[in-house]
Amino acid sequence: MWQDLWKSYIKKMFCQDFIQEICHFESTDLPKGRPNTMNNYGVLLNELGFNAQFVTPLVQDYVTPVTRLLYPECGGTSLDSHKAFVVKYKVGEDLSLAYHYDNAEVTLNVSLGKEFTEGSLYFGNMRWVPLHETACSEYMHKPTFALLHRGQHMHGALPISSGERYNLIIWMRSSQVRNKRCPMCDQRPELVETVGFGDGFTQEKETVNVCATL
Repeated sequence: MWQDLWKSYIKKMFCQDFIQEICHFESTDLPKGRPNTMNNYGVLLNELGFNAQFVTPLVQDYVTPVTRLLYPECGGTSLDSHKAFVVKYKVGEDLSLAYHYDNAEVTLNVSLGKEFTEGSLYFGNMRWVPLHETACSEYMHKPTFALLHRGQHMHGALPISSGERYNLIIWMRSSQVRNKRCPMCDQRPELVETVGFGDGFTQEKETVNVCATL
């Protein structure tokens, strides 16, 4: 019992410290990118230098062993890049998130806090299933708990009615999957060189048939 309480305390303290760090960054005049086109409030974690020492080890050492078991058919065995960010919901700012799918093969969603009411997540079916054939189910995401799901699984967030809510989102990607077809437009990607992980595509190396050259 004591160990369970201690673990719960550590998790809660980590989430509080994490949010505090995000708030400190938000209060500065440093340039900031926004997480995506749907969230107006939040922080890209690579801008804080969190990738190398936090996000990458988290994905490689703890999340990927699980995705290998749960999602082998959609890239869970070959995740090789990610995009990590924190999103914020608050009365007077963003309250909810519309029904959508992610630019990811697998998504990790961690509820950090703070205190808020309502704001359940809801999940439908995979994005290729017609809407009229879809029934949604709600999930109340509690602070310190993580949710793992396929990126192409349609979902959204209902409005909070009070307080502030922060979520850590990690979009995990497999170049083996997306190099063949972009998960957002279903087309073969045309690549442009970028810095960092970009959108998770990689330039495939050309192979040479050695026998044919002899």
